[in-house]
Amino acid sequence: MTPRSLYRRIALAEVVTWALLLLGMFLKYVTRTTEVGVRVFGLVHGVVFIAFCLVTLLLWVNQRWTIREGLLGLLSAARPPAGRRGRRRRRRARADRCRPAPGPARRHAGLTRRLDVAP
Repeated sequence: MTPRSLYRRIALAEVVTWALLLLGMFLKYVTRTTEVGVRVFGLVHGVVFIAFCLVTLLLWVNQRWTIREGLLGLLSAARPPAGRRGRRRRRRARADRCRPAPGPARRHAGLTRRLDVAP
């Protein structure tokens, strides 16, 4: 399992358990029918929340995220809808860092690749 797929799976589990916890809270406080949903989904969500934070910290170090990217990852754990925007920003930031240089430096990089010469 790659770090990216692990992060996506744990993020999906975080969102699903958060939604189930909201459903449990609705049943407990609005309809006043049962509080079992809050007990069960609260426990599951708590475990997944801690796992998400730990995976985020692991990826922060492993993928060499900037401080901003790491904090956005942790913020997305506290507020699941922020996760999509944070992932999108991190993806754009990585793409910007990986773009080839414009102009002559780009042509030179291609030449060294063809000749198998270290730049």
